[in-house]
Amino acid sequence: MKIILTNEVSGLGIAGDVVEVRDGYARNYLLPRGFAIRWTRGGEKDVEQIRRARKIREISTIEQANDVKAQLEGTKVRLKVRAGDGGRLFGSVTPGDIATAVKSAGGPDVDKRRIELRTPIKTLGAHEVSVRLHSEVVAKVGVEVQPA
Repeated sequence: MKIILTNEVSGLGIAGDVVEVRDGYARNYLLPRGFAIRWTRGGEKDVEQIRRARKIREISTIEQANDVKAQLEGTKVRLKVRAGDGGRLFGSVTPGDIATAVKSAGGPDVDKRRIELRTPIKTLGAHEVSVRLHSEVVAKVGVEVQPA
């Protein structure tokens, strides 16, 4: 099935790309979550709008991405969450929580979709999170999860 991506999907492409995927993957995952729309001839007009919107909010150059990386890696991010006995959290820390904590710590505004968590953060302590700023630039941010 041919689809137009509306969001970045790791391993598949970025917003505005027209890609061919298996029917079940498109119908059961990409389309219901709003990551893609079906490709049509009229949809080609939407591709240009999506690309223009992406270009506005995207970090365009590697130098710009390296500047943001330096700001991020110099920021001390502390996140206060509810935790039970033994340091286990009630729930987990989401990329949205991390983006908010980075902004409140005085760091740059980071899109939550660019934050990559290898495993869910469910314990107190120090954790390392990757932020993909550009196709070639990844920042490592230290997040200290503390009890509220």
